[in-house]
Amino acid sequence: MGHSRSMVEYDRDKLTERECARIIKSAVSPRPIAWISTQSEDGVDNLAPYSSYNYISSKQPTVLFNSPNDANGGLKDTARNALETEEFAVNVVTEGLLERMDHTSASNPPEESEFDLAGLERAECREIAAPRVAEAAITMECTLYDSIEIHDRLTVIGEVQHFSVSENVLTEGKVDQRELPTVGRLGGPYYTVSDLSSFERQF
Repeated sequence: MGHSRSMVEYDRDKLTERECARIIKSAVSPRPIAWISTQSEDGVDNLAPYSSYNYISSKQPTVLFNSPNDANGGLKDTARNALETEEFAVNVVTEGLLERMDHTSASNPPEESEFDLAGLERAECREIAAPRVAEAAITMECTLYDSIEIHDRLTVIGEVQHFSVSENVLTEGKVDQRELPTVGRLGGPYYTVSDLSSFERQF
């Protein structure tokens, strides 16, 4: 016999924005982190993490991330650069990069590059002007597919044009998740590092 479980019910309209955010960000977790590098039209490199991020299509590789829109605090440098230059790169965050990635989430003036502030080495991308994080195990270079305003957010959609993948995470030419300790965001101030379950997909 299953144990009955007492549920606490919340009407969305009676919650504060902060209370809503805590529940949804804990429920939708772990969330992958897009560590996005862009370059402004003035040539300044920008780097910032976004945990409202996922892929849409794998057949025609397409990803999206969400950022505050103009009417809600103004566009962040990443979103503005992505719209203006129509390019951005998604760098994968692994355990060894966690602290430096977190450092790049601080607000900095647009003329200062987070690469320099966090002591990160740049590497050249192949298809876009923005640099990639040299130590990132995988980088996806994207061109802007579209953008959509949804409530207080701007959804930025990019088509992946090029993948850079470290040999260290490849086994027989394929990405091996066992060699890729990706970092995710949880509710509150917490992060998690991927650790494979002993249970593998059956179907």
